[in-house]
Amino acid sequence: MAALLELLYGSGLRATELVSLPRNAIQPDRPFLILRGKGGRERLVPVSDRARAAVAVWREHVAADRPFLFPSGKGHLSRVRLSPLIRALAAAAGIPPDRISPHVLRHAFATHLLEGGADLRALQSMLGHADIATTEIYTHVDSRRLVELVNERHPLVDVAKRAS
Repeated sequence: MAALLELLYGSGLRATELVSLPRNAIQPDRPFLILRGKGGRERLVPVSDRARAAVAVWREHVAADRPFLFPSGKGHLSRVRLSPLIRALAAAAGIPPDRISPHVLRHAFATHLLEGGADLRALQSMLGHADIATTEIYTHVDSRRLVELVNERHPLVDVAKRAS
């Protein structure tokens, strides 16, 4: 189950993309995967070292003849079943289950990258958004952080400091 969490939070995958990953989509020597997301658009998704390690451990428990990384019955884990699994893991970790979902983890991925200084266009690409406006709405950046960034990083700030 660590692989589920690491991929949701560490790569920002949509729930449907996660549960339908082929068994060998994520390789230990490749820090990204190419997937076909919403609207059939392909995108490059970075996969953290932690997520790749968790997937490697998880894959040992998946029969080699299973086509999906997260198998269930004759197919793959359903998106509907994913949410209760995530909530159960949250409850076991002492997190109120009503405060977490696969989409909340995707949102946290995006928000934390932006707070860490990620470029909005790069994030748009990672999330698979066709329109930058979707990314802007999706990532509710704290306005105080934006003001801090301007005051810390804008080149004219230094000019103003020197003039005073």
